Amino acid sequence: MQACFKDKVGDVLLPGDVFSFQMPESITDSKPEKVVCGPGLRRNGDEVLVCKSGILRHKQPNLYWIDSQQRRYVPGKGESVIGIITAKSGDIFKVDVGGSEQASLSYLAFEGATKRNRPNVQVGDLVYSQFIIANKDMEPELVCIDSCGRANGMGVFGAGGLLFKVSLGLVRRLLAPQSEIAKDLEKMFPFEIVVGMNGRVWVKSKTIQQTLIVANLLESCENMTAQQRQTLFRRVADGSI
Repeated sequence: MQACFKDKVGDVLLPGDVFSFQMPESITDSKPEKVVCGPGLRRNGDEVLVCKSGILRHKQPNLYWIDSQQRRYVPGKGESVIGIITAKSGDIFKVDVGGSEQASLSYLAFEGATKRNRPNVQVGDLVYSQFIIANKDMEPELVCIDSCGRANGMGVFGAGGLLFKVSLGLVRRLLAPQSEIAKDLEKMFPFEIVVGMNGRVWVKSKTIQQTLIVANLLESCENMTAQQRQTLFRRVADGSI
C-alpha cells in the first residue's frame, strides 16, 4: 500500500484521485502495511480518496497528507482554534471560529467554573479553545479545559494585541515543532503569539509598532522561500525597511 503513496509524494493531486488497498496476487501473502491518512485524504472501504487539491507530503514512518493553501476552515475534533464570542444564549456562548457555522461553548467548560462561579466572558472576547465535537451532522462544540479539567493555556485572552488571518498552510508551518519562521522572528524582538488551526493568529509585542511589524512579516511569509524570508527579516532588523 505504501508503495503507491511513495510514488506520488511531491506530486500535485486533485479531488477524486484514488489509492487502492488491493494488493497484486503475487504478493498477497505479505504482511499488510499501516498507513495514517492526514488532512486531505479520506478512507472509503478499500480505497483512500483525495478530497483536497494540493501536494502529497510524507512523514516517517507512515503518515501522508495533502499540503494545500486552503483558507476556508473545516472544524476537526481535537484542533485548537481562536474564536470570537458573538452571543450569550442561556448557559451557552456562541463562538465564531471561521467555519460554515458557529460553535457552542458552555460556561462550565472553563477551569474552576461552577453554577455559582461563572467565568467573566463578554461578547467580543477572544477565546483559545479546543473542539470536542466536530462533524458534519452535529453542531461544533468547544471547551477551554483539557481532559484533566485544567485550562492548559486555553481560555479568554487578547488584551492589547492584534488579531489577523492567514492561510491554513502557513498556520501548519508556524505550529511545526521546529518552526524556522518563529525562530527567525524571535531573533528580532520579543513578542507573544497565539496560533489557531482555523487560520487566525494573535500577536502582541512591547509597542504597537513592533506588533504591526510582526503581523506584516508573518503575512509576507506566505509565498516566500526560506532565503527570501531571511533576507527580509535581516533588512527589517537593520532598519533599512
